[in-house]
Amino acid sequence: MYGTMKLAIGGPLKVAFRPWVEGLENIPDDGPAILASNHLSFSDSFFLPTMLHRKVTFIAKAEYFTTPGVKGRLTAAFFKGVGQLPVDRSGARGAGEAAIKSGIEVLKRGELFGIYPEGTRSPDGRLYRGKPGGLGRVALATGAPVIPVAMIDTEKIQPPGKVMPKLMRPGIRIGKPLDFSRYQGMDHDRFVLRALTDEVMYEIMKLSGQEYVDMYATAAKRQLAEAAKAAKESAQAGAGAAGDKPE
Repeated sequence: MYGTMKLAIGGPLKVAFRPWVEGLENIPDDGPAILASNHLSFSDSFFLPTMLHRKVTFIAKAEYFTTPGVKGRLTAAFFKGVGQLPVDRSGARGAGEAAIKSGIEVLKRGELFGIYPEGTRSPDGRLYRGKPGGLGRVALATGAPVIPVAMIDTEKIQPPGKVMPKLMRPGIRIGKPLDFSRYQGMDHDRFVLRALTDEVMYEIMKLSGQEYVDMYATAAKRQLAEAAKAAKESAQAGAGAAGDKPE
């Protein structure tokens, strides 16, 4: 099913957007490896697999697989077809453990596992601090090499709120595999997990050319939402005050 779905989706993507890729030689022909990528757009999980000769499995929200109705069933079939694994994110800790377990299982089968260390899409195109738990624990539990990946300009194709995509060429830069065998057996040491993740994020930053922000993207999204809410309330208050003025 993966091959069929990749052909059905990947072919049109290549023709329409003509994505470019550098560093394909850094993807091993066989054996397990972790692809750790920045996350700019929903489309990242489609452009990257499209350009690889091997199957890569990502984690996806469980809601994509459980929505009822015809549209829900089609969405579930689509995500299963492109190698996505459902993870219930209703409980933060439970979701993290499920993602780690899924990643380990994929790698034990000798396959490629894709992960976004930022944990969510960047709200403004900058690179945010990586979350250490998932990436570090999966890497150290399996001994799989970590390959840094940089998605380029995918956020410009379909910015949040836009329905129709813009036809332009996104890019992918794939770095050299990183070996963390020196940390083997230390997968529950939070300082080791932090150091490992920071090293990977530094390599992604070099590949992508993004500005690095030393905070989590989830926190940045909360700040932006709060600022937008405050601005809206201020504007409404100002409009109300203007309407209350005597003529």
